[in-house]
Amino acid sequence: MNTHFHAIIPAGGSGTRLWPLSRKASPKFLHDVLGTGRSLIQSTWDRVAPLVGPGKVWVVTGESHLDQVAEQLPEMSVRKILAEPSPKDSAAAIGLATMLIAKEDPDAIVGSFSADHSITNVDEFRLVIDQACAAAETGDIVTVGIMPRNPATAYGYIETGELLGLDRAPTARRAMAFAEKPAASTAREYVTSGRYRWNAGMFIAKASALLEVLETEDPTLHAGLSQIAEAWGTDAQAEVLAEVWPGLEKRAIDYVVAEPAAAAGRVIVIPGDFGWDDVGDFDSVARLRQPVPGEPSGVISIGGNCELLEIDASGVVFSESEQPRTVAIVGLDDLVVVDTEDVLLITSRSHAQDVKKAVSAAGERGLDDLL
Repeated sequence: MNTHFHAIIPAGGSGTRLWPLSRKASPKFLHDVLGTGRSLIQSTWDRVAPLVGPGKVWVVTGESHLDQVAEQLPEMSVRKILAEPSPKDSAAAIGLATMLIAKEDPDAIVGSFSADHSITNVDEFRLVIDQACAAAETGDIVTVGIMPRNPATAYGYIETGELLGLDRAPTARRAMAFAEKPAASTAREYVTSGRYRWNAGMFIAKASALLEVLETEDPTLHAGLSQIAEAWGTDAQAEVLAEVWPGLEKRAIDYVVAEPAAAAGRVIVIPGDFGWDDVGDFDSVARLRQPVPGEPSGVISIGGNCELLEIDASGVVFSESEQPRTVAIVGLDDLVVVDTEDVLLITSRSHAQDVKKAVSAAGERGLDDLL
């Protein structure tokens, strides 16, 4: 364990492809989406807390979710749950947390780990992050590149170069470039080449190095965050936050830090193969819950007070209803049923990406209480 390593957990977004389970008021990271007995953010805590030690996990979330996060993570100091007045994407969230960490520990190495991802091989994940911390000592920005399972078009990719020969990070390679979500034909070329990895959005770096790139690439954002960080924890915090935060540009850390640093030859990739998934939609949830991926497994029931009757069927059923409910599925394959107190969703795994369109439709009809 590196004694200067701190973990940042950005916990934002409404997860519209997992609606109606995930809502603005209760996004997916607060739910036990995978039926493990722990919410996604709790599972993230379970993975990263042992890597950094007591008092070195920071969460950045929306003001409306502060109490829920604090309740789910009672081990955390509320002082280290940073509340955003409004969503400003990951550059502002990670940048602010990094500045506050650097004030406490000028020699800090920070690692950013999304609150709503799944990792099945935690031991391998920790070995990869150990290498990432060692590689970060060089002063470069380090990211984790996931070995592609298939030519997915829903993820960004990282092109990798030669091995760097780092003693404590033997698998470290130079990152040549970041690529946007590709078309299917391009994704196949990426995977076939063997040079590309999925971009899981994990970044590990010296706090000073990350902030240096941020200041160079977006001095306005850096200046605004510096004002907020300077006032944080003082009587002026609320006033400065209210004044400065609304004017911050909404940008992702990939565009502000990772891509420019890669273009300058300052990004290192540690390849990882530890069962990563972004739990982006109900198809990925069903896949993660299958005992043997790719093989039929009947209907999987997750959560709630649900009695399931399945006849010649397969798929996944989520229930958050407090009242006892019997769900019968007959003669349908790869079905997704989500039963909440006010919405019943029925779709198929093949149309899981389209669930967000139902959210848009609800908004257009003025059904704001369902969003």
